[in-house]
Amino acid sequence: MIAEFSQKVKRNVARVIVGKDAYIDLILCCVLAGGHVLLEDVPGTGKTVLAKSLARSLNCPFKRIQFTPDLLPSDVTGLSIFDQRTLSFEFKPGAVFASVVLADEINRATPRTQSSLLECMEERQVTVDGTTYPLPSPFLVLATQNPVEIQGTFPLPEAQLDRFMMRLRLGYTDSQGARDILRRFLNDDPMAELEPIADAAQILQAQQEIKKIHVSQAVIDYIAELCERTRKPEGVTLGVSPRGMLALLRACQAYAAISGRDYVTPDDVKALAVPVLAHRIIVRGAYGQSEKSEAVVRDVLRQTPVPTEQDA
Repeated sequence: MIAEFSQKVKRNVARVIVGKDAYIDLILCCVLAGGHVLLEDVPGTGKTVLAKSLARSLNCPFKRIQFTPDLLPSDVTGLSIFDQRTLSFEFKPGAVFASVVLADEINRATPRTQSSLLECMEERQVTVDGTTYPLPSPFLVLATQNPVEIQGTFPLPEAQLDRFMMRLRLGYTDSQGARDILRRFLNDDPMAELEPIADAAQILQAQQEIKKIHVSQAVIDYIAELCERTRKPEGVTLGVSPRGMLALLRACQAYAAISGRDYVTPDDVKALAVPVLAHRIIVRGAYGQSEKSEAVVRDVLRQTPVPTEQDA
């Protein structure tokens, strides 16, 4: 059921996004596992279009927040306004009250505004003036940022990065993909013609189903050892947190379900280790150089014994 559901969504998004099927699968993993996604790449690679295509395909309430230096936390979460007719304060929900939230160019907002997402992303709620308001379910934050431009930007703190299940870099399309894009958009706008093919109820049901995907003790041990080893290499000042370890487990369950299996394999872990773990690792003297943290994860994967079929 989940494999069929994900294939339908992927085919629909692929009507707009060319040559990125593998990345669509990874984003669907986050959707099914209840995680959030950080799309990090240079301008024009389709980050925002991908997020909007996914939101339209899922037919869930969607809000786009353009992060800028003058954006306030209350613009994101909402605020209480005094109503003179009733002589009382009334809460006005902010843009985060949607099932799919596109945080566009998230690193352009100040740290104060960025921190307004911490409670939203982790606890699926907003607290304003001592009152807590639950966010819609499902709830997904798709954030984009340009890692090249540094003027007028504020790097995301570690606590914020750790709340993203995956960090993905789309990259440029190949030569054939570029030609396909030109042909596809020559006379039409595929985004305008995109129809929803799923709803919130289907997503919530799928999120419950993936928790039933079997994970053997050997694979659990493998995930735990991988995460532990990320804290030991020389030069690493911060390794993978328990939150990151749980994120890898959930992502692997979703990846197995999307692949049509009811069990997780070590290959699932190896396929997801870099996008799930790398952005949680800090390497001394390599601030902002994501390739260094990705290299740490790949080294750990090479050095960690992989469980065999007999172990499982």
